[in-house]
Amino acid sequence: MSNVGRFAAVVLLLTACTYNALADVYSATAEDGSITLTNIYKADAGYVRIIREPKVSAVKPPAATLSAKPVNSDSYNALISAAATENQLPEALIHAVISAESNYDPRALSKQGAAGLMQLMPGTASDMGVVDVWDPAANIRGGTRYLKSLMELFNNDISLALAAYNAGPNAVLRNGGVIPPYPETQRYVPTVLERYQRLQASVTRGAM
Repeated sequence: MSNVGRFAAVVLLLTACTYNALADVYSATAEDGSITLTNIYKADAGYVRIIREPKVSAVKPPAATLSAKPVNSDSYNALISAAATENQLPEALIHAVISAESNYDPRALSKQGAAGLMQLMPGTASDMGVVDVWDPAANIRGGTRYLKSLMELFNNDISLALAAYNAGPNAVLRNGGVIPPYPETQRYVPTVLERYQRLQASVTRGAM
C-alpha cells in the first residue's frame, strides 16, 4: 500500500457522510501518476478497494470457553512480540492499543461489533485474514497487521494511524488528514500515545 505522503496528487472524492456512516474507499492511479481516492466504485475505472467499511455484526463471544476476567498482559507478551516483529512495529505500541481497546480481555465485544483483544470489526478481521476473532493469536496478528496498514497509509504518523484505528480511516481522510473532532477519538489518541510512551520508556530503561 502506498503512503499518503508519497502520493503525487490525491483527489478526495469522498461523499459527505455522518460519523457512523462510513464507506468503502477505492483507489485508482491515472496515467500521470496521480491517485484518486473515492467511496464510489466504478468497474471500468480500474478502482481497487483499499479500505473496507466497518459492518455491525451479530457476532457473540464464545460460550464460557475463555475466562470472563481479563488475562494478565504478560500472558500475551510472546504473541505481541511475534506480531510486532512481523509488522515492524514497536511491541509497546501494540500493548498500548490492546490496553485501551480491551484491557487485555479476549472476550471483549463492543456495541458496534468490534471483538477480541484488538477489537476487530468483522470486515476488518476478514480483510486481515482473521478467521476466529476470539483466538488471541489470530486477533493480535490481524490487529497488528491492520495497524501497520494504517501507519503506511498515513505516512507513519502514529497519531493519525491511531485515530484511523478508532474512528476509521475514512473519518481521517474526510477531515483533511487530521484527527477527527469526535470526542471519543480525541480522548483515544492521547490515551494510547501516553501508554505507548510510558511503556517504551520502561523498555529503554530496562535495556540500560
